[in-house]
Amino acid sequence: MSPTFAELPLRSQTIEALHAHGFLAPFAIQEMVLPIALADGDVIGQAKTGTGKTLAFGIPVIERVIAPQDPEWADFANKGMPQVLIVVPTRELCTQVTRDIEELASNRGIRTLAVYGGRAFEPQIEALHAGVEIVVGTPGRLLDLSRQGQLKLKEVSRLVLDEADEMLDLGFLPDVEKILSSTPNRAQTMLFSATMPGDIIALARRFMNQPIHIRTQDSEDEGAVVTRIKQHVLRAHAMDKIEMLARILQADGRGPTMVFCRTKRTAQKTAEDLLERGFKAAPIHGDLGQSAREKALSDFKAGKSDVLVATDVAARGIDIDGITHVINYQCPEDEKTYVHRIGRTARAGAHGIAVTFVDWDELARWKMINQVLELGLAEPEETYSSSEHLYQTLNIPAGSTGRLVKAKPVAKVESKESRAPRAKQAAAPVRTERTERTRTRTKKFKES
Repeated sequence: MSPTFAELPLRSQTIEALHAHGFLAPFAIQEMVLPIALADGDVIGQAKTGTGKTLAFGIPVIERVIAPQDPEWADFANKGMPQVLIVVPTRELCTQVTRDIEELASNRGIRTLAVYGGRAFEPQIEALHAGVEIVVGTPGRLLDLSRQGQLKLKEVSRLVLDEADEMLDLGFLPDVEKILSSTPNRAQTMLFSATMPGDIIALARRFMNQPIHIRTQDSEDEGAVVTRIKQHVLRAHAMDKIEMLARILQADGRGPTMVFCRTKRTAQKTAEDLLERGFKAAPIHGDLGQSAREKALSDFKAGKSDVLVATDVAARGIDIDGITHVINYQCPEDEKTYVHRIGRTARAGAHGIAVTFVDWDELARWKMINQVLELGLAEPEETYSSSEHLYQTLNIPAGSTGRLVKAKPVAKVESKESRAPRAKQAAAPVRTERTERTRTRTKKFKES
């Protein structure tokens, strides 16, 4: 039987914070990582997305931080200097991890700072000067602040690389190596990744000290994709996709939903089309400013919108509980992208639904994904927005149409010819009044 957090050798404040946020017992990856990490061992944690990796490294680093409210603080030599560095690939994951860490660390006065691009340097520099214990950041901004002398890395004792395979995909590996080389006093290094490409293994061998490789595998899921996700693949025509999407968004039990597109332009247009049809949708892609992206995420988490239309890069690291549906509006490029996309649902033990639209010219790509993942869905069923099996398979109420609200009446556009007579009529009284005023002034002048 798995132990509860209360049975682990953790500080009472950490246990209280875990219980306050509904965490009573560790998930599989946490249960296996915590004994090693709490003993200061280096760890390579490999697990599927949505299995609780953040707490697996978050709890050990919080336990080892010397905080302002701890008795050891008075004798601590490096007050206010970062003790823990957590490196993540994207801005969205940076804010997500920072929030999760703050939830567990705030009751000890531990100061946590999110550092990423797209924001002004000054507030981040001010926070560093005021003192922080844990820094969560993207590689580029971390190196920028380090080169400026604002971020002191030499006293970092714990370093975590989260989503290492995504950092490799985004070309951040050279930056990560520079960061690792700039932290000579590391007592512990933890690396977490869903997959373990050769470059990541080489990185671990170079910078880690006899790491223990932990790989979790759900006994109910021997495949590459979480079995709690019910997957549907539909062959869809490009001109009919928006109609199909609008009907799927009306399915019984549909909650917060993520829609994935390959291009920024398609993501923006799809979100605009859904808004025009009455759905509470918001786009998130690389052409949006950081504030707009953060607003879209916060609105989605707060329930102000319930459909997030995203590109793959913008959605990396988004970890939101309660997503019921993931819809691949455009077929993903490869099996890794597919697993990442549908992994946004069925998180933390929940169940979810994934729907993938495959156009005729995407069929070869889909067959490759299906073959690698052994899904048994090589031949998507030809489907249209009016197909009966679409309604039955996805529990869409009969009679659902492609919009929630009626289209607003378009204002009638008048031609120049139709406007001309009306313009003359409107201008005539003005010219008459002006003429009368002129005649009155002339008469008074002559009389005088």
